[in-house]
Amino acid sequence: MKSKAASIAVIGGGITGVTTAYALAKRGFAVTLFEKNRYAAMETSFANGGQLSASNAEVWNHWSTILKGLKWMLKSDAPLLVNPKPSWHKLSWFAEFIGNIPHYRRNTVDTTRLAIAAREHLFAWANAEGVDFDLKKEGILHIYRDKKGFEHAGAVSKLLAQGGLPRRAVTPAEMRAIEPTLAGNYYGGYFTESDSTGDIHKFATGMANAAERLGVRCLYGQNVVALRSDGAKAEVTVNEGDGQLTHHFDGLVVCAGVESRSFAAQLGDRVNIYPVKGYSITVNLPDEQSQAAAPTVSLLDDETKLVTSRLGVDRFRVAGTAEFNGYNKDIRADRIRPLVEWVNQCFPGINTRQVVPWAGLRPMLPNMMPRVGRGKAANVFYNTGHGHLGWTLSAVTAELVAQVVVDNQDVRSDAPTPVISDIPVRAAVRPPCAPQ
Repeated sequence: MKSKAASIAVIGGGITGVTTAYALAKRGFAVTLFEKNRYAAMETSFANGGQLSASNAEVWNHWSTILKGLKWMLKSDAPLLVNPKPSWHKLSWFAEFIGNIPHYRRNTVDTTRLAIAAREHLFAWANAEGVDFDLKKEGILHIYRDKKGFEHAGAVSKLLAQGGLPRRAVTPAEMRAIEPTLAGNYYGGYFTESDSTGDIHKFATGMANAAERLGVRCLYGQNVVALRSDGAKAEVTVNEGDGQLTHHFDGLVVCAGVESRSFAAQLGDRVNIYPVKGYSITVNLPDEQSQAAAPTVSLLDDETKLVTSRLGVDRFRVAGTAEFNGYNKDIRADRIRPLVEWVNQCFPGINTRQVVPWAGLRPMLPNMMPRVGRGKAANVFYNTGHGHLGWTLSAVTAELVAQVVVDNQDVRSDAPTPVISDIPVRAAVRPPCAPQ
């Protein structure tokens, strides 16, 4: 790359792709974004839980996760479900997942720091670009039904505090004061006032429009079939009519979610992402009774692994569960039913006749940390593998990878920067870069 006008291809138009394109455009690059769908944010970034949740930064690499997975393996409606059918991909992923259990504490603290830094960028961008995404800064309340779960949350809170995030324990009476609509009996909770919620799809499409205003060329309906790089130039080949068309760039950034693994293999890199399916329901609130009965404060139910967000006046989102079942996007009734039943139990005043189900594939790496940085080729970069915190971390990882691309213009090194933990966390907590 020779100048600020270097051309960069961004592969993928989900939340990481559009924020990466935006961050690169602010730095003067000529950016082209490739997305296979007709619009931005139509897959995993379409209908997630809606939380911007630094309080959910705990990584899953813990022996309790393994034990729960084994216990729930044959229960179709379990919060964590693993298809027992073996595959080399799944086996290698779980082997690496277990191998990262010793790094549970460090990775949780680092993820917390990144999530806090991401807020500043995300809110600054939304304000500067006038993006309305049903933002609610009402905090997130974690709820616990037993002493064991509550005490584990206390240990997690100490790690979050090391990362710079305060949250406080609350009694059942305090929980009712924070969110009066919540029904049921609870042992206690933890409340994070600084967390927030919103509509990821609205935010992502708003940022895609903002990127276009900065000069990003967004090519939708583009099925990318091949990526190549010789270290100096990069090629992106797409299907075009009955043939193929190859575009040429100075470099490229892979932000392709669960497809990043196969693209990385084409480029000589190993990015061991596994698609972990999550489900959500959007409950339409058609009447005043339902609107009054729905919570304003976001919740995370640790026992059922469900999260909630209130999207404007007339929508309520409930999302969660983790399903290891390969590249399967089926919306299963036995996985949606527990979400509806949870709403009926916890918020009995909500009318659940109008429920829209959805499923998406979270791109998860075995250490639960996103891959952000250089690949083997000098002009290939990655911003992918954010797992269950894609929206929460998106703004800061976009800033990080964009800065890596800038730094790479003048200094070329053969040493890759394979994962976010290799990038100093202090680089992530600089003041937000103002739009140009």
